[in-house]
Amino acid sequence: MDTGNTVLFFDTTLRDGEQSPGATLNVEEKLEIARQLSRLGVDICEAGFPIASQGDFDAVHRIAEEIGPMTEGRKSGQPMVIAGLARANETDIQRAYDAVKVAPRHRIHTFLATSDIHLKHKLKIDREECIEQTIKAVSFARSLCGDVEFSPEDAGRSDPDFLVQVLTEAIKAGATTLNIPDTVGYTTPEEYGWLIKYLIEKTPGADTVIWSTHCHNDLGLATANTLAGVQSGARQVEVTINGIGERAGNTSLEEVAMTLQTRPTTFNLEHNIDTTQITRTSRMVSAYTGMVVQPNKAIVGANAFAHEAGIHQDGMLKHHQTYEIMRPETVGLNASTLVMGKHSGRHAFRVRLKEMGYGDLDKEDLDAAFKRFKHLADKKKVVTDADLEAIIADEVYQPPEIWKLNNIQVSCGDHSMPTASVSLTGPDGVEYRDAALGTGPVDAVYQAVNRIIGTSNRLTEFTINAVTEGLDAIAETTIRIQPDEGGGEYGFNPQTNQPFARTFSGHGASTDIVVASARAYLSALNKMLAAREEKASVVEQKAIA
Repeated sequence: MDTGNTVLFFDTTLRDGEQSPGATLNVEEKLEIARQLSRLGVDICEAGFPIASQGDFDAVHRIAEEIGPMTEGRKSGQPMVIAGLARANETDIQRAYDAVKVAPRHRIHTFLATSDIHLKHKLKIDREECIEQTIKAVSFARSLCGDVEFSPEDAGRSDPDFLVQVLTEAIKAGATTLNIPDTVGYTTPEEYGWLIKYLIEKTPGADTVIWSTHCHNDLGLATANTLAGVQSGARQVEVTINGIGERAGNTSLEEVAMTLQTRPTTFNLEHNIDTTQITRTSRMVSAYTGMVVQPNKAIVGANAFAHEAGIHQDGMLKHHQTYEIMRPETVGLNASTLVMGKHSGRHAFRVRLKEMGYGDLDKEDLDAAFKRFKHLADKKKVVTDADLEAIIADEVYQPPEIWKLNNIQVSCGDHSMPTASVSLTGPDGVEYRDAALGTGPVDAVYQAVNRIIGTSNRLTEFTINAVTEGLDAIAETTIRIQPDEGGGEYGFNPQTNQPFARTFSGHGASTDIVVASARAYLSALNKMLAAREEKASVVEQKAIA
């Protein structure tokens, strides 16, 4: 199928990206990210794995219903396609269709492994059974939906000639997109590019479908492999924001989009991505998932447009192209430093947020952010865009508050016992107070919180970073926790048919690192408690049924 010179972006942040350890998202968070992906210009959004749980089904259905019709600001002029993933069986496929069918443009994405390793050890079927199952699954999906994508899982380690057989039958059965996954990140760019070219040349009916890439980053080659696939004829790329995903992650959307844009003479291809939304999308996904972007990450890392070496600074002062192949403004970074102060009013604050891409905040979120801004402006002489981004992430991109942090008081020192007093408001609206000792001020706060809420967990990760330079910088804290008692197992992963231990991330920001750490901990705890309530509700509904 000819898409001309346009490469379609299929974003799987909400499905494959969410499978990153600790990146589990709730329904409201998924909705916000999907809304931003639409603004970004993503062509197809894989909203989730509807069969995985009732919560996943509800999230996909709401995205299809609420985000699916959106066209505002989209370069393509068309609403985003909403896709649901399904294994190659009728139960999964029907569930996926039921979740996405309310979207004006919807897709069923079904998959079946084709490598001998997977056939023998995971599926325990032979090649003939694989072909039969593919035909049956794709045919059923096509009977429900006119847009069907088929993926031969672990194609990178599959026999190319067997792939031709499987894909030929998938086309006959009604597949409209064929995705070629390098599921374990095994191939090199030369191998992957050759595979795409070989399949297009050898598969009957290849010109009637769109060919797609899906590459993992186990060897750090995901973006290189994807671009090799594009050069060999693929016109859809499956990507995630910040490259998140299982194990070492997926191909990074921002890297592919900016490569196509920065090297037009090499690729001579177009896309529908609004690159000025890249930074905002990256920060939103980072805040919601709790997955910090490494400073040296291409395009969206803190150092991506920083120049410290004297030779580089000298060159930049003479001409930016000496050491910059793209301008920070093209990915949504603003060059201004001082943007607001303590005398700035609500109107100026709202205008500045709109300029930064946050013009759609509702009144409640805007009021909360403005209150935090005025509090910060009293403490800092310089308030930067980065500070405002941190405020938005901490006020807007947070889970619903079951427990709310009121205030904390900490006493610590090298010759004293760290002690913390904490005040929280509970789900019943009542204020609770308690105090605890700890190995340090942060541990003391966490112990006091645990005493109030009456739950225990294991802290598996703790990260703190300064948003800007200086002693008055805002600190951003990201943590991950796992429940101590049996609540860690949360269903199963349909791809592996294995139970998984759920990890909950939290994010907090403040000029006080202890307060930032407390905010992050409450954020993670609220996610854990909300998931526990959701699980209990599902069990209760099943018991009633």
